[in-house]
Amino acid sequence: MLETLGSLTSSPWIYALVALSILLDVFLPVLPSGILVVTAAAAAAAAAGAAGPAAVQSQVPDILALLVTAVTASVLGDMAAYRLARRGGARLDRAIARSRRLTRAHERLGTALARGGGALVVVARFAPAGRSVVSLGAGKTHRKVREFLPWSLLAAIAWAGYSIALGYFGTQWLGTTWLGTAISLLALFAAGSLAAFVVRRPPPTATPTT
Repeated sequence: MLETLGSLTSSPWIYALVALSILLDVFLPVLPSGILVVTAAAAAAAAAGAAGPAAVQSQVPDILALLVTAVTASVLGDMAAYRLARRGGARLDRAIARSRRLTRAHERLGTALARGGGALVVVARFAPAGRSVVSLGAGKTHRKVREFLPWSLLAAIAWAGYSIALGYFGTQWLGTTWLGTAISLLALFAAGSLAAFVVRRPPPTATPTT
């Protein structure tokens, strides 16, 4: 798969592929959007190192364009899931009720966003399926757009920036594209595992005062 991605990273189509993958993985978390972003950033670092500083501005993919694409697609996907859950009918309600993850999200998100606890949205962006859980949960609990959207944007910037930095600087520092990509993906998965632990951890129980 990495060989196929390698051939795509030299084409402007990489932006469309990254955007489509990020847009859809809020509904299909199995899509490798993180792998695409890291691989594209690693390819940009390799191209910059091989061609020299003079060719950086014309290389594909461009780091800034990749960041803007990833952030925009992430926010649009979040809002699509949010709107779907907010306007969902009985079928969606039953689907959410069968999911322990979404049920837990309802419990934790009921007041978290309104009280400034939207950092949960940022952390969950790194967790496997966490983006889906939070976006659908925020919509289902009828959080206001102004409460959810800023955190969605911050989460998108944090996730995209982290993923791109891993691929780009990992390749530059290690000097080998495949090794830089592999180490960067391990770091991405490690962040996802840590985020999943934080999201699944039960909220602290308030100690009663006497």
